[in-house]
Amino acid sequence: MRNRRIITGGIAAFALMIGALVSAILLQPGAVELNSGTLLPKPRPIAPFTLSGSDGRPFTNADFSGHWTLVFAGYTFCPDVCPTTLADLASVRSKLGADAGKLQVVFISVDPQRDTPERLDKYVHYFSPDFRAATGDNAALEALGQSLGFVFLKVPGATPESYLMDHSAALMLINPRAELAGYLTPPFKADVIAADLEPLLQRDP
Repeated sequence: MRNRRIITGGIAAFALMIGALVSAILLQPGAVELNSGTLLPKPRPIAPFTLSGSDGRPFTNADFSGHWTLVFAGYTFCPDVCPTTLADLASVRSKLGADAGKLQVVFISVDPQRDTPERLDKYVHYFSPDFRAATGDNAALEALGQSLGFVFLKVPGATPESYLMDHSAALMLINPRAELAGYLTPPFKADVIAADLEPLLQRDP
């Protein structure tokens, strides 16, 4: 009973954080709305960060430079939202045709305890050989979450290893100058996202 109250309270706190985040995004004056989400009226700089890439190399702000990027925060043990979203993103790239190479997809794991670089690499490449992944310790992830606007919360399970991670479901859109440019929000429709991205991908880096 006590564990149930803890979990319920944690989920409620998580929901409040999500609500505050969405309100902050959608109520900004002058924001340009996409059919799949919202562009910020002015792109925001991303605080310097360093994560560990699934390729074994450091993943930093520089990895966002020179191309448009969609970032999704989740974890490989996610039972539904993460695999569905990554499948949607693979479909988006296929619908972009020749422009697919101008869009980078990055999966940020919020479960560094279980998501090793090797596991992350295998996981994202199941959806696309071009997807990238990275993770870091909790302090680095929380700092990046504050900068990009995603949140996550560990939900205890029946055993220490069977926990879940509640996390934001939005996609974060990063411009070629490595700035936060907007958010795409569920439910995701690959054709709508591709149509929104096409004119952005035509802009000069």
